[in-house]
Amino acid sequence: MITIAIDAMGGDHAPKPEVAGAILAARQFGHTILLVGDQDVIAQEMKHHPGADKLPIEVVHASEHITMHDDVKALRSKRDSSMHVCARLVANGKADGFLSAGNTGACMAIAKTVLGKVPGVDRPALSGVFPTREGTPVVVLDVGANVDCDPQMLAQFGLMGEIYSRLVLKTSNPRVGLLSIGEEEHKGNNLTHDTTPLLKQLPINFIGNVEGRDLFSGKADVIVADGFVGNVALKVSEGLVELIGATLRTSLRANLFRKLGYLLSKGAFTEFRKSVDYSEYGGAPLLGVRGACIICHGRSNANAIKNAVRVAAEFASSNLNQRIEQELRIAAKV
Repeated sequence: MITIAIDAMGGDHAPKPEVAGAILAARQFGHTILLVGDQDVIAQEMKHHPGADKLPIEVVHASEHITMHDDVKALRSKRDSSMHVCARLVANGKADGFLSAGNTGACMAIAKTVLGKVPGVDRPALSGVFPTREGTPVVVLDVGANVDCDPQMLAQFGLMGEIYSRLVLKTSNPRVGLLSIGEEEHKGNNLTHDTTPLLKQLPINFIGNVEGRDLFSGKADVIVADGFVGNVALKVSEGLVELIGATLRTSLRANLFRKLGYLLSKGAFTEFRKSVDYSEYGGAPLLGVRGACIICHGRSNANAIKNAVRVAAEFASSNLNQRIEQELRIAAKV
């Protein structure tokens, strides 16, 4: 039985989607869920879900929570925050993983401090999963944990992303690409030029440089970038999806003939929206910490929380951290 802790106080609309998502996950996956936060607030929200008391869901009280505006001092002072309690549950073996839709920087800092890093990892990386036109997922990392990176860090990101794609996403021999401004090896900046030979030395299927458009082409299964570039790519992609969705709705409903077309194409539009909906991917795993930590979008709905539980459980059951440690040790000898 896998146990996943959920920071019930972190998201923009907490604890409503966290509670609803926990109930969906408990029903669909059968995992034990620990809802962490103000027990009175959570209990009040649970009342809106008849039958939830019969599911494998427990409430773990935390007297504090970290807001989106808290700074480093707040992280140190709020030791009983729902994020801290979630991380300690994993560190103490009472949970197999945890997830939060709260302050991303705070969650990463707490995970690194409480759980610690996997031996051999210089910096943990936040990995996003993007859809592609080939119907296969692509892992992009880093998408925001490390704004400034050196070549050694990017090489480690490539190895960790390859392991995640292979073990969790079940990709056979994942193709790893380095995000740059052109496919040719001589293009890019000093960081990409210095990273290329390190990626070539690793026991992975490195295919060289890939461009921004390849985030969705299916050319690569893993794409490596520093956290600044990766986060910009993530946010641009989210904005583009919202623009396409809004434009299609407005255009198809503009007149009678378009309304007819909208009705005929509604199923296809629904499938498109589902394929690019971040809630279907749950959240972004923080690779390189000793434990499953999934960071969710602040606006996560119940479906996103449910799928984040699935991702956390897959991560925990794959022995991913042990494989990262083993393969980093092998790579260091190459």
